[in-house]
Amino acid sequence: QVQLVESGGGLVQAGGSLRLSCAASGRRFSSYAMGWFRQAPGKEREFVASITWSGDRTYYADSVKGRFTISRDNAKNTVYLQMNSLEPEDTAVYYCAADRLGYTGTRSYEYDYWGQGTQVTVSS
Repeated sequence: QVQLVESGGGLVQAGGSLRLSCAASGRRFSSYAMGWFRQAPGKEREFVASITWSGDRTYYADSVKGRFTISRDNAKNTVYLQMNSLEPEDTAVYYCAADRLGYTGTRSYEYDYWGQGTQVTVSS
């Protein structure tokens, strides 16, 4: 089992930045692909970004490409999401997820473990 705990959310003005962290328990973290998803009120959960187990490849939703950066530190069992140039449309609960098979999918059902989420609110 893997437990994921997100942190770093909060309230920020449009144009600002936040860095989310996701701390994972378990010795196999370094073998898992990791992803970030988000869910806004009344909307379905959507893919934001993912990263391979080694960190050598990353993938992004078009809506965040060029503004968000996913990274990981396997020594610290942590994955990060640096969010710059935030927009009100980025307001959502952000979740990190782990895929034990190592695939960097864009669909939520492809991930095995989920955190509880952290709220990000961007004011205009």
